[in-house]
Amino acid sequence: MSWAVLGYGLSVVVFLCGKMIRAADYVGRDNDDVMRLVQVRDLLAGQSWFDLTQVRLGLDGGTLMHWSRLIDLPIAALITLFKPFAGAESAEAMALAVWPMILVLPLMAAMGLAGRRAGGPQCMHFCLFFTAIFVVTSNRFQAGSIDHHNVQLVLAAVMIAMLVDRQYRAESFAIAGVAAALAIAIGAETTPFVAVICLLVAVLWACEGQRFAAAATAFGAALATTVSAAFFLTVPPHLYAAVTCDSLSLAFFSLSALGGGLLAVSALAASRLGRFGRLLVLGLNGVITAGFALGIAPQCLKNPLDDLDPLLWELWLDNVTEAQSFLALARQGSGGLGAFYFSGFFALAICAWRIRRRDRVALHLILGSLVLVTWCIALMQVRGAVFSNLIAILPASLLLVDLRTNSMRERRRALASLIYAVAVLVSVPAVWALAGELATNGAADLAGNGDRRQGWGLCTSAEAMTDLRQLPPTLVVDPSNMGASILRFTEHRALSAPYHRNPEGMLTELRIGLAAPEEAAHMLRRLGNPVIAFCAKDPQTRLVIEKAHDGLYSQLNAGKVPDFLDALPVTPGTGLKLFRLKH
Repeated sequence: MSWAVLGYGLSVVVFLCGKMIRAADYVGRDNDDVMRLVQVRDLLAGQSWFDLTQVRLGLDGGTLMHWSRLIDLPIAALITLFKPFAGAESAEAMALAVWPMILVLPLMAAMGLAGRRAGGPQCMHFCLFFTAIFVVTSNRFQAGSIDHHNVQLVLAAVMIAMLVDRQYRAESFAIAGVAAALAIAIGAETTPFVAVICLLVAVLWACEGQRFAAAATAFGAALATTVSAAFFLTVPPHLYAAVTCDSLSLAFFSLSALGGGLLAVSALAASRLGRFGRLLVLGLNGVITAGFALGIAPQCLKNPLDDLDPLLWELWLDNVTEAQSFLALARQGSGGLGAFYFSGFFALAICAWRIRRRDRVALHLILGSLVLVTWCIALMQVRGAVFSNLIAILPASLLLVDLRTNSMRERRRALASLIYAVAVLVSVPAVWALAGELATNGAADLAGNGDRRQGWGLCTSAEAMTDLRQLPPTLVVDPSNMGASILRFTEHRALSAPYHRNPEGMLTELRIGLAAPEEAAHMLRRLGNPVIAFCAKDPQTRLVIEKAHDGLYSQLNAGKVPDFLDALPVTPGTGLKLFRLKH
């Protein structure tokens, strides 16, 4: 297996290196990649390990971010390693190239192991093949992609590989418990997935009893121990009692530790009971955990973004592609629907068909449950599709093993081979992405896809930021898409960036853009002596212009500079315009 993993993994890394050479920037295109680099820089500059405040973001006092230092640490370590012989900027570029590619091999190894355990060597090769396609067609493992989602994908693959161990080895489930705890510590997005993993382990114990006791004990103890260690290693003491629903806090820590501890104790003490007795114990554990959740963090049972101001929903979140629902994408006629949803749906159909035929029922119940939870999350927010597409690889690979075998021994080999080939194609999300793009926009538009963001992307380029960097440090009133780049390239404070923990900063910028010039002048003066960074091609700025035709941004877009503003010199061609209050 190790040679197969190396072969597929190194091929993927070589392909990614080729893409890296053609990249215009060493940081990923996502705002989160840029902001992660800013956070790592702050850590290297001496900011406390426990202090996640982005002091240059938002209104006075900064913005307390919710990202884990567990991701900052390896990136900072790589930069520190490369800096003595490469210099600061080159060290960053090297670290940001190496980190995502380091993660490729553990992802390939986990998916290969899952395939081997579930369906043997043929299934392993199918899993490795589809995972390789998944990696090279995704942006999560490209050079510069340093957000935490790639680590979460690796941890999800590890959990799946451990859960399909049909020998129920304790070490496998201990690894699954560690991976589950790390996933919780790194980001709240995978909490529903981890909850289903925990539920599946608990149900396996209730059904298998003594045979599964060591595995259940190992999983529960590893989960409780690791999440406790992560909590005390990353959460500052003054926030031990704080409850947040978008990061590791007392809520997720206590629930995970309690649930893991109860499972471990139950497996040690009650495994010799009959199945009904074990189900009663499991039900009691569930009641205790649910009651504790309702008592300590009832607010975490809803979407933490539900409390955002309606204006932020209208002008920001409703227009973020990864936060949109299936229905929203369908109304827009998005060509990506197949890529986001068909692989998961196909995997669910495979699992249901297998279960109905009584074919490896336990295995397909596990896989079907994991695909279902991630696919349902994707229906609400499309960002979940990357997880359902990854997990869908395993049921699809199991099916293809059987179809390939049938195609080699059926009399009607031509038909069987055709079915096999079609199944291979429909299992690849990239095929659906290509088909959807062609059907929606045509081949000509597909060829020009790389230039879609070029217009407003110029406003966040290093060239555009050069003009800002030449000004003395001050507050910049900016559209949210520019915030991370301002923090990366300059010493200024950015009023707005696309993060829900900075709602007041985002709202202030939007209200300034929407307000009539006279009212906007008063709002700007209350901020001191800020600089306005205006980008007419920015998507959010366009929405503000369309919403308020008499607002400040509409006036600036029409070339009408109010009397209270001075235009500052800018580099031609970037699309960025800078203004400052007249003294």
